[in-house]
Amino acid sequence: MAVTKPLRIIARVHAMPPEHNAGAEHMLVSMLRPLAERGHDVQVWLSRYGEARERYEYRGIQVVPLRAGLDFTSALRHADVVVSHLECVPSTASLARGFGKPLVVLCHNTHRLSFRDMAAGGTALAVYNSQWMQVEAELFFAEYPAGVLPQSGLIVRPPVFAGEYATNPGKAVTLINCSPEKGSSVLEALARRMPEQSFLAVRGAYGEQIPPDLPNVEIIEHVDGGAMREQVYARTKVLLMPSSYESWGRVGAEAMASGIPVLAHPTPGLCESLGEAGIFVDRNDVDGWEAVLRELLTPSAYRLASKRAKIRSAELDPTADLADWCEAIEEAARA
Repeated sequence: MAVTKPLRIIARVHAMPPEHNAGAEHMLVSMLRPLAERGHDVQVWLSRYGEARERYEYRGIQVVPLRAGLDFTSALRHADVVVSHLECVPSTASLARGFGKPLVVLCHNTHRLSFRDMAAGGTALAVYNSQWMQVEAELFFAEYPAGVLPQSGLIVRPPVFAGEYATNPGKAVTLINCSPEKGSSVLEALARRMPEQSFLAVRGAYGEQIPPDLPNVEIIEHVDGGAMREQVYARTKVLLMPSSYESWGRVGAEAMASGIPVLAHPTPGLCESLGEAGIFVDRNDVDGWEAVLRELLTPSAYRLASKRAKIRSAELDPTADLADWCEAIEEAARA
């Protein structure tokens, strides 16, 4: 049964690009865009104060800042579906239940808090960004009575449209987000051991940023998703992802669109997202990272790794996932 009229879809989140650029927000944008393209009325309402004071449009999505002083409750009252993620889930879930609106929760990590917030009842659809996350959620929910669990679940891998990121790789070895958790110490160690190699350090949207102060490391501010191709990937030869935790790792998929090899710590999320294209070394083995990186920068090894990256990028085409997502949202509105 097809949807016969446009839906009013309201997303309640803490922050949005271009002011806040992180994987969760760009995943949300890439999931809302196809809903808007199908003719639905899609709005994002922010829960935190930011710089913006007026409504604005970001990549076809209407964003309502908190400083605009508009009434979110009134918008929710007229919504057909409510979407939320991260810290906004508890308060949004309470309001959605109060007004009898179906709630869709996007899960970006496997932290117990993420799953617990959905286990208060009223979640019509839980969206997981990977297979391993869905398994972790099922193990967590085994402790809860069935009546409070999400009514259905769906896997949507963080959608990356390869054509929006593909470019000719540059010369730098790059780390995106210079926090300790993302591996800033690994970047610094490699830069010290390889003074002849240029490195690029991109400040992240969150976490304590500790970029190395070294002559062969260029530091740039965090970048809006729409500018990543020109400002980051066009300058990158190899992407480093020595993260202590990644539920998926969106920037790896973005880099592979250009055939940029990704050298990563083997978190479950990165193993799933990078697949056979990933080159994995434990983040505590700096000698291993140096040896593998030096080998990867040789022409023959690089050509093979780049070919594998492009193959994996094609495998991650988001078309099917997004079609399932749009149909699931439309089904939630009909339920």
